Amino acid sequence: MKVAVIGGGSTYTPELVRGFLDRMSTFPLTEMWLMDIVPERLEVVGGFAQRMVEHSGSPFKVVLTTVQREALQGASYVITQLRVGMMEARRRDEYLGLRHGLIGQETTGIGGMAKALRTIPVILTIADDMRELAPHGMLVNFTNPAGLVTEALSRYAPDVPSVGVCNVPITTSMHFVEDLTEILDTPISPDQVSLNTLGLNHLSWHRGFTLDGEEMWPKIMEHTIRHLKAQDHPDWDVRTIETLQMIPNYYLQYFYYTDEKLEAQKEWPPSRAEEVMEIEEQLLREYADPDLKEPPADLMKRGGAYYSTLATQLLDAHYNDRGETHVVNVRQQGAVPGWPDDWVLEIPSRIDRAGAHPLPAEPLPPACFGLIAAVKQYEILTAEAAVHGDRDAAYQALLVHPLGPSADKVQAVLDDMLETHRAHLPQFWA
Repeated sequence: MKVAVIGGGSTYTPELVRGFLDRMSTFPLTEMWLMDIVPERLEVVGGFAQRMVEHSGSPFKVVLTTVQREALQGASYVITQLRVGMMEARRRDEYLGLRHGLIGQETTGIGGMAKALRTIPVILTIADDMRELAPHGMLVNFTNPAGLVTEALSRYAPDVPSVGVCNVPITTSMHFVEDLTEILDTPISPDQVSLNTLGLNHLSWHRGFTLDGEEMWPKIMEHTIRHLKAQDHPDWDVRTIETLQMIPNYYLQYFYYTDEKLEAQKEWPPSRAEEVMEIEEQLLREYADPDLKEPPADLMKRGGAYYSTLATQLLDAHYNDRGETHVVNVRQQGAVPGWPDDWVLEIPSRIDRAGAHPLPAEPLPPACFGLIAAVKQYEILTAEAAVHGDRDAAYQALLVHPLGPSADKVQAVLDDMLETHRAHLPQFWA
């Protein structure tokens, strides 16, 4: 079995390698191909990955390449974790937002839009190559903005099996496991629980949590509200949580507390990208140590908790036809009554050999749906703009986004965005 990782020079890759090593008894990987367009980075990260595998008895082979088609040839699974323009592009996204008094975060607001415009055409070239070289392969996308990228795959490469994945649901679930352990005063295994969540990637609401099939949400809500009331500066306004009886994905803070987030941006530098640049420099120095055989502790500073668990669980469930439930980004296909069937949602889905199947779900209330509807139209327009280099679609995407500029400033923001990333947006400059 061959797994191809596009963006294999990512500092996340060693964690992914560790996940596959831990799951060899059920997921018989034979070749892991790491592809990256930066040879120097690939050599450092890939060399460390090879040492990790050798240290574990070489149960599979790690192959390094800078050629996408070589990596994809005959792959059973293709994992995308790439960053077009690398971390410098993320930094430019953040300061693009700062210049215009807008949210510049890498998945939310204009920062997320700029990243999507750069990323979608590249991801679609991977899907194109998979049709020819890996016709039975499955594309598992971790590249942000994960939901928007998966929306584009669903619309412009529907014949290539794909699923979008984010670590927020699994980290939330693990947090609730800790809460329940405290509430019930008894150890709880993650295998015993199931998270009920719905929305878009980085725009979802958690509304249920079962333990061995029994609903624990009232206990979770009571525990959460009690803790919020005890905090001097709570993450959420208590009235919001009491009214919704749901817990928002933490990225909703950019929508619910926009002024506070904009004020925080004014404290830059360092922005998050600049912080990550420093972390990655340190990680790459550690990875280059020929004596290093296990991922260093500094990797946790990079973010992406439970990445290896999430990735390998999903592939294992698919390969072994387990029928497990995982929260993924996939076209909802009527699972949510009254919502458009072709929308990609972040939704609990059954994973088996045939793919990801969204489970029936009650629609979210109007207070949530209104925001989802607006952001989904932004996603659809952004995907159209990215694929066709359509400046009108890009303009309309900024116009409809709840975190976008006022109408009289849309063109100035769009012009700045396209010029800032001109080297990575050839479709707009043809």
